[in-house]
Amino acid sequence: MTNPLADPYLVLTKIYTDGTLLKQALAETPVEELHRARTVKIVYGVLEKDIYLTHCIRAFAPKAPKPAVRIVLKIALYMMLFMGKARYMVTDNAVALLKRAGKGGMGGFVNAFLRRFDQNDVPMPEGDEGLSVRYSYPLFAVRLLKKQYGERAESIMAAESRGVSVRFEKGEENYLSREHLDTPFPHTYIFKNFTRDEGFFAGDYTFQSVGSIAICHGVEPCGELLDACAAPGGKSVLLAAKCARVRAFELHAHRVELIRQYAARMHRENITAECRDASVFDETLQDAFDGVLCDVPCSGMGTVCENPDVKLHRKEEDLLSLHKIQRAVLETCSRYVKKGGALYYSTCSVFACENDGVVEEFLSGHPEYTVERTKNPLPHEETAYGLQFLPDAAFGAGFYFCKLRRKK
Repeated sequence: MTNPLADPYLVLTKIYTDGTLLKQALAETPVEELHRARTVKIVYGVLEKDIYLTHCIRAFAPKAPKPAVRIVLKIALYMMLFMGKARYMVTDNAVALLKRAGKGGMGGFVNAFLRRFDQNDVPMPEGDEGLSVRYSYPLFAVRLLKKQYGERAESIMAAESRGVSVRFEKGEENYLSREHLDTPFPHTYIFKNFTRDEGFFAGDYTFQSVGSIAICHGVEPCGELLDACAAPGGKSVLLAAKCARVRAFELHAHRVELIRQYAARMHRENITAECRDASVFDETLQDAFDGVLCDVPCSGMGTVCENPDVKLHRKEEDLLSLHKIQRAVLETCSRYVKKGGALYYSTCSVFACENDGVVEEFLSGHPEYTVERTKNPLPHEETAYGLQFLPDAAFGAGFYFCKLRRKK
């Protein structure tokens, strides 16, 4: 019988030890296909509950276990506490995995830990630290959310993924017999489970979050559009259906190739992907575009339902360095917009300092731009300058969108 902890251990080791991104680790790790769904569930679950699981380990371990043992314990605890797996089965497999990994000497410790562990004896801290542990949110994020959203902060932290968001180009009727939720966008559904098949490679459908689609909804049809921070290419592909030409910029060469592959798979021939730093001004592009979308690098804290590994590495000091990049990209790209054209600013963040805060600073130095209010079918909150999508109301998506118009 396959050890159910083995493949999750391989994937999580890459994430915890090597800093590999979740989706990259899953794609690069050879796992048993028969049990891939189980492996994915465990990996996502451990990352979603990381701070809580760490707290549980600290409560029952006198000394911090070494990384490999800590990963095994997190997997075992997740399976016991959140998947309802039998303690004896999980314990036996955890010990067997350590032996297989050449760490059999720690088997006795792990065996004793799991056999005496009792969730009822794990003390929960109070206040903000308690919320951090309960929802496995970084403490700085808990405090920012409470400051900005008050009582709703806990609802935002408690939000969970609703499933897999799939946008169809054609053939959707062949899939709608599966359990799914309708979304406010045409040809887009959220499935509880969805395994890609030949239709994916044929370009019949793609995986794209409702937050990403909501941003594209706010972009008006035009001739020349610049997608300034475009990888992996989902927005460029969707916007190419309503804009004559799309130029897609991306800082990293390997991610430029992702855009090209995405465009080819979806049969979009009006997208040009280029390796460029969107924060560095190119005078040949001044006043060149009818519209420019700046979906800037951000904390990503609005996407933790889909990317729980974001919570592992994000630090409060990152917000300052990201703020500089956000300002630089918006400042530079604003010079590429024609008079009368539109400038769009978006993030996958729920923090005002990355959203309205950046727009407010930009507007204070650019009287040639004004805010243009937009509507969107995805549930949202209106802010001073734009729209804030929050994960507890928008199918797990936390995004921000603002439309600015350059005066003629």
